[in-house]
Amino acid sequence: MSKPINVNRLKGLFTPIITPVDAEGAIDTKKLSTHACEIVKRGVDGILAFGSNSEFYMFDDEEMLAATQVLIEAVGEQASIMFGIGHIRTSKAVGLAKEAAHLDIDAISVLQPMFIKPTPGALYRHFRTIAEAVPNTAMFIYNNPGRTGYAVPIDIIVKLAHDVPNIVGIKDSSGNITNCEELVRQTKDVDFNVFVGKDTAVFPGLCCGAVGAVCSTANIFPELVCGIYDKFMAGDYEGSKADQFKLNPIRLSQDMASFPAATKDMANLLGMDVGPSVLPTEATTGSALEGMKRAMRDAGYLKD
Repeated sequence: MSKPINVNRLKGLFTPIITPVDAEGAIDTKKLSTHACEIVKRGVDGILAFGSNSEFYMFDDEEMLAATQVLIEAVGEQASIMFGIGHIRTSKAVGLAKEAAHLDIDAISVLQPMFIKPTPGALYRHFRTIAEAVPNTAMFIYNNPGRTGYAVPIDIIVKLAHDVPNIVGIKDSSGNITNCEELVRQTKDVDFNVFVGKDTAVFPGLCCGAVGAVCSTANIFPELVCGIYDKFMAGDYEGSKADQFKLNPIRLSQDMASFPAATKDMANLLGMDVGPSVLPTEATTGSALEGMKRAMRDAGYLKD
């Protein structure tokens, strides 16, 4: 069963873990376990299994649940684990949430439905229905307007935070610092953890009162990315900002690549051997790849 709801375990620097696959696209659980152990050893506080950069949209429910069990066995004692849910249909999301709640996870993270654009009221009922199906499991809302085509309205998030006891946080990938400020301000009277979901906005998010972040680049550069959070929490604000500024050119260089190829491409460039992206996503080539290499060289991660 999922762990008792504990918002104090849902803080810090998390990463949407890369899902290594073999040549046929099957999850390589040995590589997954090895990668999880390595990044946790190097400072990552938590794992988001099957977030956007984990390619959740490429796998069926059974594959994701089995792989998450591998992660629990590998790092569940050392790190917090969230399980990502991205189903469009409410009933399918409920079904997967119930299955995930049988695992020893800390929380589920639920993305707003892709492709369609529900009304604000429909979004409220979608998230509430999923949360109420697993009342003893903590739930985060995952707001990713860049990938779904629309944002979850702030007033809906705030209402859910106040109305549903086990909705205890949000991963906000909007990159909008005003949104981050308002989410912190309007939920300060309840236990609700705001996480930054944009790698380039961790430092300003922490300045606004966010208590954590979910960063894909922590798969590749865990010491650097975790340094933004760890130094901030230690009161070294200049050091935190310096790490953020060192990370930003690397992360921004990925924007020329086809999503989500860049995360695995950079990991493989550093010898992590996480395998290819799942087709039809293909490895980055040409000027986009050269731009990523240049940013990594400039930061000292690749030799000429």
